[in-house]
Amino acid sequence: MYQSDVYSKPSYEPLPPQQTLPTMYDLPSEDPEEPGLPDEFHLLQPELLRSTFRPPSYTEDNVFTGSDLNLYYDSKHTQWYKRPDWFGVLGVSRFYEEKELRLSYVSWQEGTNPFVVVELISPGTEAEDLGRSLREVNQPPNKWIVYEQILRIPYYFVYNRYTDEFHCFGLVMNRYQPLSMNGLGVWLEEAELGLGLWEGEYQGLTRQWLRWYDRDNNWLPTPEEREKQRAEREKQRADSAELEVAKLRQLLLAQGISLPNDQ
Repeated sequence: MYQSDVYSKPSYEPLPPQQTLPTMYDLPSEDPEEPGLPDEFHLLQPELLRSTFRPPSYTEDNVFTGSDLNLYYDSKHTQWYKRPDWFGVLGVSRFYEEKELRLSYVSWQEGTNPFVVVELISPGTEAEDLGRSLREVNQPPNKWIVYEQILRIPYYFVYNRYTDEFHCFGLVMNRYQPLSMNGLGVWLEEAELGLGLWEGEYQGLTRQWLRWYDRDNNWLPTPEEREKQRAEREKQRADSAELEVAKLRQLLLAQGISLPNDQ
């Protein structure tokens, strides 16, 4: 009687997606068939969002924001992407692998999905932006499904600059639910920031803009505004010092003491 040899099937651990799936260097950053460039509002509004998005619990180099940047979301369909008008990610280095500017945001490589996304309605995009478009067979899902069900982005905002309608949604029980504006806008506790409609002048244009505000309901300043505030504080300090010197000079003169410059 012979005893047959027993062979055990070797087990292999699956390789991480960083080694098996395409990276931002492999995936296209532009669609050559997509006509035209964003209009001027689509350039200015995302820049205002970027420059005022400063969550206090995160360092500046540990927050990433993207605008009109390909967002790849499905490791099974690696060529599928959405291109949000603006999105923010918490806890991710501003630079890809902490050293490179990104060509795109590839969710399976980054390991962290966006925390908030903003879409600016253009003529013809409202249905998809608000989840009212139907998915065709063999076509990628619409933005709403991607943001809500695939990436599970906690906050989704849609703004129509033609009507100033501001739609706010939050992920509740895995589904987007409308959020009510309270005070200046909608508070995002995890980021310790709020997003609301601010009426003012930006880049020479006075209108309503989406803008971030802090816990004290202060609109967060842009770098240019911060520099202006710093210059004003410096001027106030200089004026105050000059006033103190003038008072001292008057006091000395009253006591019959003259300074060299007074002679």
